[in-house]
Amino acid sequence: MSTAKAEQTRGAIVGAAMRLFRQDGYDRTTMRAIATEAGVSVGNAYYYFGSKEHLVQAFYDQLQVEHAEAAARVLDGDRAFATRLEGVLLAWLDVAAPHHEFAGQFFRNAADPRSPLSPFSEESTPARDASIALFASLLDGSDVKLAPTLRAELPDLLWLLQMGTVLYWVYDASPGQERTRTLVRRVVPIVDRLVRLSRMPVVRGVVDDVVGLMKELRS
Repeated sequence: MSTAKAEQTRGAIVGAAMRLFRQDGYDRTTMRAIATEAGVSVGNAYYYFGSKEHLVQAFYDQLQVEHAEAAARVLDGDRAFATRLEGVLLAWLDVAAPHHEFAGQFFRNAADPRSPLSPFSEESTPARDASIALFASLLDGSDVKLAPTLRAELPDLLWLLQMGTVLYWVYDASPGQERTRTLVRRVVPIVDRLVRLSRMPVVRGVVDDVVGLMKELRS
């Protein structure tokens, strides 16, 4: 019971924070205001979340869970790599759509490489790893055949593709961010062809260079 109550309290605090971020902006929202909105004491809010950044991390984690659930419907239904990739990328846009209005506020902080809100930060590791694991699942269940070295690195590369899509989406002012959806639909066939060409001897050297670069950057 106590665990269920704690999760309920955590959820109430995150929900209150998201409402205030949309209403007042990230920078102007205080932990005290979030606690008041959630109906808890300031001390209780800090007990669950040490700062606003921790609240945003919880939001990232929640968004990733929703993305995985939405993507599962795609991954359970088709083995074609391009169909799976397009479905997963569009699923993220679907679950993130309600938050587009204030996404730019987060991005201003996340763009700072020293910020814990950066998708590359240590604090973002759980959400990042979960997203990369989703792309690994996408790949494992697909019909595409790859060299083992590229297969090991491709989930990370697909996650970077998603990060680029997110950046475009943040600045997309078209109705319903339809331009971002068009971008996904146009880019995926290109990625599909490049991935399938990777087994050809004429491009194997380039593939090895990409794999080597990924390993060097990771180290």
